[in-house]
Amino acid sequence: MNKRWSIGKIKEFVEKNSESKLLSTEFHGFSQSLLFECACGNKFEKTFTKFKNNHQRKCDVCQPPKASR
Repeated sequence: MNKRWSIGKIKEFVEKNSESKLLSTEFHGFSQSLLFECACGNKFEKTFTKFKNNHQRKCDVCQPPKASR
């Protein structure tokens, strides 16, 4: 399933699958960092791939980064 992601589809995914809000208005590819606002009000940047596949859907305060191995 090769799904073409547009900024509209990404916004819809974010609204359905997290408490965060998408603030970015353009999407140029999966390596681009997008700007999100966490439910706590903090703004954070993540690529959509990390947000979608790695479940990094909150800011670093609400969801601290995992310790590296």
